[in-house]
Amino acid sequence: MLRSLFSFLLLFIFANAATAQTREELEKQRLQLKKDIEETQKLLNSKNAEAKQNLSVLSLINNNVNRQDRVIENISKDLSILDNNIYSIQKDINKYDRLLDTLKQEYAKSMVYAYKNRGNYEFLNFIFSADNFNDAIKRVAYLKSYRNYREMQGENILRTQELRRQRLEDLGVSKKTKSTTLDLQSKEMTELEKQKAEQDKVVKALQKDAKTLNNSLAAKKKQAVKVKLLIDAAIKEAIAEAKRESARLAEEKRKRDAAAETARLKAIKDNKASNPTTSTTPVKPLTPVTTTKPIKQPESELLNSENIALNADFKKNLGSLPWPVDEGSVIMHYGMNTLPGGGKINVVSTTISSRIGTPVKVIFDGVVKVVNDDIVIVQHGRYFTTYINVGNVSVRKGDELKTGQTIGRVQANDDGIGAVEIQASDERNNFDPERWLKRRG
Repeated sequence: MLRSLFSFLLLFIFANAATAQTREELEKQRLQLKKDIEETQKLLNSKNAEAKQNLSVLSLINNNVNRQDRVIENISKDLSILDNNIYSIQKDINKYDRLLDTLKQEYAKSMVYAYKNRGNYEFLNFIFSADNFNDAIKRVAYLKSYRNYREMQGENILRTQELRRQRLEDLGVSKKTKSTTLDLQSKEMTELEKQKAEQDKVVKALQKDAKTLNNSLAAKKKQAVKVKLLIDAAIKEAIAEAKRESARLAEEKRKRDAAAETARLKAIKDNKASNPTTSTTPVKPLTPVTTTKPIKQPESELLNSENIALNADFKKNLGSLPWPVDEGSVIMHYGMNTLPGGGKINVVSTTISSRIGTPVKVIFDGVVKVVNDDIVIVQHGRYFTTYINVGNVSVRKGDELKTGQTIGRVQANDDGIGAVEIQASDERNNFDPERWLKRRG
């Protein structure tokens, strides 16, 4: 009985520890979501964004609506855990009730037996009716163990009653916590309705104000063309530099080989002069060793002996590179984005909102290839990352950068929102920058 009770208590403790850890994780996640919502709201309330209805504002509101949905989902999971906890506690209380009934019945039987045999005569008669001395000793030991058993029964009843009382307290705490959590859920749902109303307001305003929307799209397309021309020029220049470097290295090798051959022939000539008896057979220059094995072509024209290792390291870090800003949220993703009214726009960059003045950092080691107004292009082997809408640029063309080095500051975009764009590409294609960056919660 005691062993089974102890096992039950251990299972109860471990189950509660696991539940508490899960609720703690949910609370941590919920706090982070609320922090992100608060940061985004600060951007929406900033002076530059006041009274404006534009795509950036809509994207920020959409982000907050999505986060608010996740907050409510988080609370629902928390309520589910609390319901399971309440159910588990109630089951424990019912088990304690059944256990107490059993313990009390057994204790009552032992007390009745003790009452009936309470006189000294009955005990002495029980002992002296033994067949021999050893049997009498065993009977004395039995009487002592029976008395200990009755005491243990009483202790078990008290212990079980205390455990039941504690579980009743736990039940009250869990029910109170659930009530508080339900109130929080109601509050957050009200907040979600408020945010959705604001979202609908901006969507309708943008649908009516086609001119503002078209101007915004035209500005984005114009900027995309400018960035593409800059990247194409940077790639062309980088290829030319790589070819010049390869040619320089080849010429240096040719000169080294020629010098080595000249030194070899001179050594042979000097040896003959000091040893006249040596054969005068003319020495032919070494002929280049030919091979039928095809020469392996480089992976890209952009690669040379200096950046092959850098290129390989960049590829290895797929999905683990740092974000260009420490805080912020994506307001426009790479690829096709749906606009108010059902229209779509295909973009080749990722736009991240952040407070104006936030440091913009390069996501990997590389060399600055272009600095043009608020655009910085960095080469990482055959790969390029482009940072757009960067104010107070602090790097120059040719600078060698390290991961996380600041290249400038976030500035307001055309919509009055602090934001920076990042674009990733190689010499052939653009690709989704978010695939290369660390996953955010």
